[in-house]
Amino acid sequence: MLLKDIIKQKSDYGDLQISGISKDSRTVKQGELYFCLNQDQDLTLKRCKQALDNGASAVVCSFNLPYENCIMVKDSRESFAFACANFYERACDSLKIIGISGTNGKTTTAHIISHMMKHNSKNAGVIGTNGIFYNGKTIETNMTTPDADVLHKTFLDMKNAGVEYVVMEVSAHAIDQKRIDGIMFEIGVLTNITQDHLDYFKTFSSYARTKFSFFSKAHIKKAIICVDDKNASKLIGKTNVPVKTYGIHSPSDSFAIDVCSSMEGSRFTGNICDSVVDIKTNLIGEYNIYNTLGALTVCHELGFTDKELEIGLNFIEPAEGRFNVVNFSGKYVVIDYAHTPDGLLNILKTARELTDKKVYIIFGCGGDRDKDKRAKMGKIAEEYADYVCLTDDNPRNEKSYDIIMDIEKGMKKTHFIQTDRKRAIARMIDLAQAGDIIIIAGKGAEKYQEIGDKKYPYNDFDAVYGHFKELDPCSFKGNGEKYVY
Repeated sequence: MLLKDIIKQKSDYGDLQISGISKDSRTVKQGELYFCLNQDQDLTLKRCKQALDNGASAVVCSFNLPYENCIMVKDSRESFAFACANFYERACDSLKIIGISGTNGKTTTAHIISHMMKHNSKNAGVIGTNGIFYNGKTIETNMTTPDADVLHKTFLDMKNAGVEYVVMEVSAHAIDQKRIDGIMFEIGVLTNITQDHLDYFKTFSSYARTKFSFFSKAHIKKAIICVDDKNASKLIGKTNVPVKTYGIHSPSDSFAIDVCSSMEGSRFTGNICDSVVDIKTNLIGEYNIYNTLGALTVCHELGFTDKELEIGLNFIEPAEGRFNVVNFSGKYVVIDYAHTPDGLLNILKTARELTDKKVYIIFGCGGDRDKDKRAKMGKIAEEYADYVCLTDDNPRNEKSYDIIMDIEKGMKKTHFIQTDRKRAIARMIDLAQAGDIIIIAGKGAEKYQEIGDKKYPYNDFDAVYGHFKELDPCSFKGNGEKYVY
């Protein structure tokens, strides 16, 4: 493809043939177009030279560099996003793309929508935290919303495979870094806005503004917003696209009545923009009622009939790592990705509503991430759980006990520490009795644990099943455990 067909601006190098697009100067191949996304001039100078030495046909950056075949643009990230869309034949324009944004609930809402489509014989793909899925394929990703090159290559592959709809999670990082620029979403959903990622955004207001910026005519055709979330609801009346709302406790276009929830699932009657449907689902808890209402509203706006809404949702299974329940001898083990104060609060409140027995919580906080939420999560945990075990999440380059000490700043009651996550899970399962709920929070479906700069194989499901297979409570005493008073 000619460079002028990739970058729609005048350039002396427009007739250059481009074989691919790269954002990594170390791995750029002969004939590719390299984009330097860094905003440091000295580093950009170094990386662009490296890319040219490795065979790049041209380089694009935000600085005027003294190199042949160097193109300066106002914003290299924005230019990269549009260039990727153009290079991959603007496949995104042929797909009906639904974007799910919000602090919590993105994965489950996307999961519900995609399964509703599947159950109604519509070919849908998914892009999100758990990976990329379409036509039976599963592709692992390391970001909730991949960078623009991966996104648009995926869109082209999906289009060629006959995919009609794409349901994708849209993270705040992706919005801020302009990974989604140049994509027109049929619908944008805002589930909620609560504290997260302040290591990156610094302030909550900056984080919220970034979320809000997705909900404009530049990105979406219409918006669906959870009116019960106090921060998300602030967007109503401020966006320049049509809005539909959903909720349980506030007047809204879509709402649920006669809600009944247990460890086996939930039932409710949904009024979805005046379409009344009876829903039975395996999803558990009020927050999953919200996710379900959001998904139902999306599908209603896409033209689903009342019958299709019911067919799509009844008996749907939860997304991997989202309130997945394992019942062992009457002990309920719940594995969930909850890693924010709001996420932890929701899952603990749900557990409290579902049992009159004891509630256990095992969690940690990620290293090199928002430290301000740690004490808040500790306070929430001891307020709603009978037994709290603090353990490692992904400590990365922080010391385990430094992270735990930050969590403890919000705690006053007796709790338990075991930094080895597998041993922590085993110990809490052993302490629990029939009817108790043991929540393992923070990692969900992750298949690794980040310690230092390395990822080690690890999975909460494997830890639970492995312990159930070789149950021996005595072998899990000691080894770094301690009670804290």
